[in-house]
Amino acid sequence: MSTEPTATTSKEPKIRLDRVGKTYPGTKTPAVEELTLEVQEGEILVLVGPSGCGKSTTLRLINRMIEPSTGKILLDGEDVTDANPDKLRRRIGYVIQQIGLFPHQTISQNIATVPKMLGWDKARITEQVENLLSTVGLDPDVYRDRFPKELSGGQAQRVGVARALGADPDIMLMDEPFGAIDPITRDRLQNEFLRLQAELHKTIVFVTHDIDEAIKMGDRIAILGDRSTIRQIDTPERILAYPVDEFVDDFIGAGSTIKGLNFLQVGSLKQVEYPSITSNEPADVGIARLDQAYQEWLVLTDEQRRPLRWIRREDLSGPIPRDGEIGEPVGETLRTDDTLFHALELMVQSAAGQTVVVDAQGAYAGVVDTTHLNQAIRRAQREAQLHYEELEANA
Repeated sequence: MSTEPTATTSKEPKIRLDRVGKTYPGTKTPAVEELTLEVQEGEILVLVGPSGCGKSTTLRLINRMIEPSTGKILLDGEDVTDANPDKLRRRIGYVIQQIGLFPHQTISQNIATVPKMLGWDKARITEQVENLLSTVGLDPDVYRDRFPKELSGGQAQRVGVARALGADPDIMLMDEPFGAIDPITRDRLQNEFLRLQAELHKTIVFVTHDIDEAIKMGDRIAILGDRSTIRQIDTPERILAYPVDEFVDDFIGAGSTIKGLNFLQVGSLKQVEYPSITSNEPADVGIARLDQAYQEWLVLTDEQRRPLRWIRREDLSGPIPRDGEIGEPVGETLRTDDTLFHALELMVQSAAGQTVVVDAQGAYAGVVDTTHLNQAIRRAQREAQLHYEELEANA
């Protein structure tokens, strides 16, 4: 099944690869074969695929660390295929897994590499270095004069990002940038980078072999097969909801439906009335509400409608205690901007197998259960299917 980029816009893409190919000398099989790809300004496009599929080669073709055998590379609509490659690279920030800091230079000297090449004056370079160290969460007074060997892996990776941002490039290429770091530090750096991107709005092409990292980091994901053939390119939520073929489905792996819950919010659910009772109401009112709703559990709230406990019929054999200490604790509650993945996490921990939703004031607003999740998943799958059917009809 052929898939096209989801964004249909008249605006010129920031990066366009037009039938770009790369065949190395002495080989007949291309490493990259007639790849056409567009990256819109300000987005993170993640290239993901199995080892050897050509994703890192594709990244290096963009800044011409590897020269293309065929095709054109366009930045802002300008063909840079024949431009001076050194000048081209100074327009593009580049971050790699091995970081590649110059060991004989201080942190500030590393970050200043490209600005110096561009002829910035000393005062401007100093200001940029200070700003970038602060931006990536490193105190300039502490780190500016250190050498790379004095840094932890996570700190060195932050400096690598700062160096790539040194000349304030519009475009950043990132090749497995967080791949050689322990999981906790990796998660923190990913979060920090997404925070930076929300402020800086760079155009980023990001390579990883990890589908979970791709889902977290990408505005769009391009899943690549052999020779950088695009098997599917779309938003993470659409790919998770509707893998277009067996290759994509296998690459995403088990649990794609659950992962898709990260992109659905509690506020997207149609809230249905679920029985509740306040602590100052008589027990027989609660029993009547349970019978009327055909439910096993009732939400007990205080007089301000803040949820307190899950209670059942047997908890209502006598007056409701004023302190509400009956039944089971409600536990952590949900708000409308929480994800359905978080709702599922709380649901499996809840005595009632359901999770309570509260409004902005913390008052009881409803309940989320597995039926709601099932309906949300099926709706997302149907919407994604209709999207691809429309693409095929318009092809």
